[in-house]
Amino acid sequence: MCAIAGIFDLYRHAEIDTELLRQMTDIQRHRGPDGRGVHHEPGLGLGHRRLAIIDLAGGQQPLFNENHTVAVVFNGEIYNFAVLKRTLEQYGHIFRTHCDTEVIVHAWEQWGEACVGHFRGMFAFAVWDRKQQCVFLARDRLGVKPLHYACLADGQVVFASEMKALLLHAGLRRELDPLAIEEYFAYGYVAEPRTIFRQIRKLEPGHTLLLRKGFEPPAPRRYWDVPFRVHPVATDANYALHCEEELLARLREAVHIRMVAEVPLGAFLSGGVDSSAVVAMMAQLSSQPVNTCSIGFDDARFDESPYAHMVAQRYQTRHHCQTVRQHDVDLVDQLAGLYDEPFADSSALPTYRVCQLARQRVTVALSGDGGDENLAGYRRYRGHLREERWRSMLPLGLRQPLLGALGRLYPKADWAPRPLRAKTTLQALARDSVEAYFHTVAIMNDTQRQRLFSPALHNALGGYHAVEVMRRHAANSPAQDALSMVQYLDLKTYLPGDILTKVDRASMAHGLEVRSPLLDHQLVEWLSGLPPAFKLHGDSGKHLFKRALGPYLPHDVLYRRKMGFSVPLADWMRGPLRARLQASLDSPLLADCGWFDPAGVRELLARHLSGRSDHSAPLWSLMMFESFLRQTAAAPTSGRQRQAA
Repeated sequence: MCAIAGIFDLYRHAEIDTELLRQMTDIQRHRGPDGRGVHHEPGLGLGHRRLAIIDLAGGQQPLFNENHTVAVVFNGEIYNFAVLKRTLEQYGHIFRTHCDTEVIVHAWEQWGEACVGHFRGMFAFAVWDRKQQCVFLARDRLGVKPLHYACLADGQVVFASEMKALLLHAGLRRELDPLAIEEYFAYGYVAEPRTIFRQIRKLEPGHTLLLRKGFEPPAPRRYWDVPFRVHPVATDANYALHCEEELLARLREAVHIRMVAEVPLGAFLSGGVDSSAVVAMMAQLSSQPVNTCSIGFDDARFDESPYAHMVAQRYQTRHHCQTVRQHDVDLVDQLAGLYDEPFADSSALPTYRVCQLARQRVTVALSGDGGDENLAGYRRYRGHLREERWRSMLPLGLRQPLLGALGRLYPKADWAPRPLRAKTTLQALARDSVEAYFHTVAIMNDTQRQRLFSPALHNALGGYHAVEVMRRHAANSPAQDALSMVQYLDLKTYLPGDILTKVDRASMAHGLEVRSPLLDHQLVEWLSGLPPAFKLHGDSGKHLFKRALGPYLPHDVLYRRKMGFSVPLADWMRGPLRARLQASLDSPLLADCGWFDPAGVRELLARHLSGRSDHSAPLWSLMMFESFLRQTAAAPTSGRQRQAA
């Protein structure tokens, strides 16, 4: 795992600022502590920081072809590189190293833009082709690895793994995007392709961008999507059994190809089904005990570590567990600095700790990320399907006025028994499917954001609503049923925007590479085609997966109530985090930015501290936003660029 950086001048052949290039590269040193490489020529600069995993002696980057006309900087792993190497050698390509990076160079020479379709792995890379005078940017299908870019007013395009590298360029405006603020306070992250800065974009998962000298940058091109084509259902009674066997075979193979490394290897073990399944497969494939790491909490309501110990004992792993305690809230500012933009998932805290723990023993860790999205593991899917059945009974034209009015009139009764809390249900039934799911996942509902945002921000939004993120993806979705649709929406939004961003930044902060077998794109494609009932059966998510894993995992691990990887945030905010929270919300930065209504902020805080409501997610998002503002205001641009400006 590594970091990349680059500068490409679309119109001039003048020397780029080499000192700036080095600074952009080295500010990402945490991603690649094992070495630095830079290359520059008129109109181009490429930088790389390396975390050595494969071919420790020969994988330095930028890496060139034989005649130095094509170069690549690459972050990630190409798991099928050995097969690709043999294929490319048959075409006459000559390899000088044993690392996976070199296949990208020769694949570009052989197949051009179509090279990405041949790669099986996680990746973000930039290819420079001197003959064609172009830079080709690409990101993996699911968005495991990040890639940011910005088109500047002077014709330069800058790109990097992390935004902190781009912010060093004095030509980049640090103007915040109001639409990104709306998305952040709705989702808890800024959705792809937007970032918190107007001028910076994320290259979306499964997309490429071809930059040619002398031409305006085109729109990114999508090269892959989750198909959601249902497999033809066999008529024989053993069809489900066949699927169980194939699922296990595919999972085992996805794990196996991710165990190739020349450095110590291990796994995260949360005690949930997905990470436990990965560890079970690793144990069968390894001749040595698997290194496993988990995080516990000093609050039993959030502690899954006993289940992790069950799996560790069953497979005799070298297991290590660390407890997250309340004093860990001191990590708030450190976390804000990792993400470069506001990021409101509080589970970033235990994720940071488990990566820190793992790095003490291994350099590569396998994770169970992606299981909930691919196998319908989230509880919210069950609620959404129930609502969909009710919504199907009345057309939208009747539901909106009738149930919408009832929802507005019905009192909000968070204190009442669940059957009497009808307000939220009535409001959900009055919406269309996409809007209803948006409100299910939103960390702040429309009313809360309306009260929190200032008139100036409402004016700047110009009517923009964060649900448009989901509407855009829903319009392109191949899904044919309600469950597949919300899975697709999560694969396009929550997975890359939250889960994978969280894991990438937390792991890279410690120079740890994380690999996710359940996000193998061939496995994802196959899983998307399973009948919905094989995923969500009654109230049981991951139905087929759990049945297949019956011989490998304890019943209590497979069928216990899902806890999720979360922290006791609501209690912390009324206890050890209270002073820190109040200081953040009283910060002049929040008041002076002009985006928030002070009365709305005070109301959120008062209702939470009184115990009447749980507003921990909105309050955490405000606290992280304030920390982002403080760190961004203090972050310098490049020294040379600053003097020139």
